[in-house]
Order: sequence, then C-alpha cells, then structure tokens
Amino acid sequence: MADDTKTRSLRDELSSLKIDRGARPVQGRGRNGLFWAAGVLVALLVAAFAWRATLGAETEVEVVFATRQQAVAGGGAAASGQVVLQGSGYVVTGNKYISIGVRVPGRIDAYLVDESEAVKTGQPLVQLDRRDYEAALERAKAALELARANEALAATLAERQQALRAEDVSSQSSLDVRESEWRVARARVREAEAALEEATVNLDYTTLRAPRDGVVLAKLKEVGEMAVPGGFAGSGDLIRMADLSDLRAEVDVNELDIGKIALGQRASVTPDAFPDRRYAAEVVKLYPQINRQKGTLKVEVRLLERDETLRPDSSVRIAFLAEAPKRAEGAPPEALVTVPKSAVREGGVVWVVTEGRLRRQAVRLGVERDGVVVVEEGLLGGEAVVVGEDGPLADGAAVQISATGTGRGPG
Repeated sequence: MADDTKTRSLRDELSSLKIDRGARPVQGRGRNGLFWAAGVLVALLVAAFAWRATLGAETEVEVVFATRQQAVAGGGAAASGQVVLQGSGYVVTGNKYISIGVRVPGRIDAYLVDESEAVKTGQPLVQLDRRDYEAALERAKAALELARANEALAATLAERQQALRAEDVSSQSSLDVRESEWRVARARVREAEAALEEATVNLDYTTLRAPRDGVVLAKLKEVGEMAVPGGFAGSGDLIRMADLSDLRAEVDVNELDIGKIALGQRASVTPDAFPDRRYAAEVVKLYPQINRQKGTLKVEVRLLERDETLRPDSSVRIAFLAEAPKRAEGAPPEALVTVPKSAVREGGVVWVVTEGRLRRQAVRLGVERDGVVVVEEGLLGGEAVVVGEDGPLADGAAVQISATGTGRGPG
C-alpha cells in the first residue's frame, strides 16, 4: 500500500514538469522585450556616470584675493578718480629752456659737457679762447701799478709844497697845483682798479657756466666757430639746458571746458611713447589770456613723479580727474580696493567664492593701470574672486579652489 502511494506521488511530480505546448505565450516576454530592458539599463548607467562627471562634481576655479590698501598722496592721484576732461599736450619745464650765450666775443675752444649730461650750478660748460683777455688783464694790472706809483709821487710833492707854504716860502698857487695833481693821481688809481676788475670779469666770461642745476639739451655751435654776444635769433647762444626737477605738461583747453579745471586739481599724464605708464600730476597754472584765434586757454600741470622716460617736448595725453570726496579732519585716507582685470566680467561683475560656493557680485569700477582695476564699490578687500576664462559659473554653485591658483591680489 505504501509502495502505491509512493509511485503515485512520483508520477504527479513528473507530470508537473511537462511543458504544455498548447498554452499561449505571455505578451512582452519575448527576445525584443529583453533587448529593450537592457537598453534602458545601459542608458541609466550612462546618465548616472555623466551626472557624476558634470553636475555631481564641483567646478575647479582659480581665485585671487582682492587687495585693500591706503591711498597715497601723489601716487594715488593717478590710480583713482573719474576723468572729467582729456587733451593732448607736451612736456615742458617750469622755467622753460635756458639758453646760455657768450658775454664777450671769442673763438670756441672746447665744450666741457655733452648732451644729456646732468650739470650743477656753476659747473663749466664751454671754454672760449682766453689769450686776448689774459693779455688785457695783464695790461690792466700794469696800468694800476703805474697809477698807484704816480699817486704816491703826487702825494709826496703835495706834502712838501704844504710844508713850504706853511713857512711862507712858497705861494698858494703852487700848493693848489700840487694838491690838484694829487687828486688827479688818486682818480687815475680808481680808474685803473675799475679797468682791472673789468678785465678780470671779461676773462671769467670766457668760461660759460651753468646758471642752475639741470640737463644739457643741445650744443648750438661747433668748436672753432666764433661766438659773439647778442645778434639775431640767439646767434650768441652756445648751450641749451633745462631744469628737469620741475617737469610739467602743458595743454590747450577749449574755453567751453575751462569750468571743469581748477588750480590744484588732480591729473594723470600718459606719454604717447609709453601708453601703459601714467604719472600723477596737479594743475599749477592757468594762463591769464585766452588765445582768440584758437579759442583755447593754456593750462600747465606739474608732474608729481617722473622717470627717465619723460623728456622735454615729448607728446603726452593729460587727463583731468574729478575731485575726491573730502574727509573729516584727522580721518585716515580712504583705502583703495583693487583686483586683476581678468577678475572683472562683462557688465561689471565679479564672481566671489564664499564657503565653497559662487556669489555674483556687481561692482563699480575706477581706473585701470597695468592690468589692475580699482573697485570703487562692491568689494571691501580680502574677498576671493575668480580669475581666468569664463566657465560654466552659476550663482550658488559649489566650486573647488585650484591649489595652484590661490594668491594675493595686486599691490
């Protein structure tokens, strides 16, 4: 009985393993469905990796720190302030040019200096032929010696005549003659002394000396030429020099713009030959008369800083700057905040990194110099600002600061 039960159970199990060939297949479970499911899975994996590589990863940026520094009088004038007027002009000196000519005629023996050489007050510049004037000096000395000898003789004769007259041995007229001869001799001594002084001065005039400190600009005649005082168009001038310690720039300003300029106003001077350089200046002279033909007024600004690139007569551009806001007495000078030009984006915007996230910050910019921009509003200094090429930056996006791109700002 037990064997029958065991045999029937085995038969049921085998029947359950038979495939029913008449059953209908399930929809969507074929080979195409399997391929479709595999494609969806691959797409999801690709999207996950793309998200991980882009949106899911932090953008790496290069930053520098905005620099805050105290404005310096003079140098700060060229680094801040809004331009209210510009014009083209030339570099000049405070005393214009100094032309040195001869006081006595003579042949030029030698130039003792060369162009571009700095000279001091009293330094010899040109030497004329001295021989005629040395001879004249010797004649004057001899004439003075002769005059003094005659004066001594006349004095002796006058004293003797006075003694004779006192004893009533000589007449009064004889005494008057001797005393008159004595007075004439004394006058001739003074005349000889003046002649000697004149000869000494003329000899000294054969050496032309610098009237003040300056730089030699040009030699106007050649060695061996004759030089005579006066004449037309400065024909007696041998040396032209200038005092470069007081360099200025002059510009003609249209009379309609005169109201934009005042004495003491700050300015900036840019040489045409070196457009990347700017020099602080201030207005020191407004000429009293307007040029009627051109309708302009000549204005001079004094350069507060200079170097060897600034030369007299070189062309420059002069920018007159707006006055800085006045500070209360005793208050410290205003600070300047500067960033590299590469940190400023189109529309006057910088990207600031705060706690690993980007923040879009609008700024008001001042002047730019040597790749550095003054930020007048929007930054306080010390902020980490993004520099370099524009990338996929967004407000609030997480970023990672480049290990090689962190540094201090300009200044």
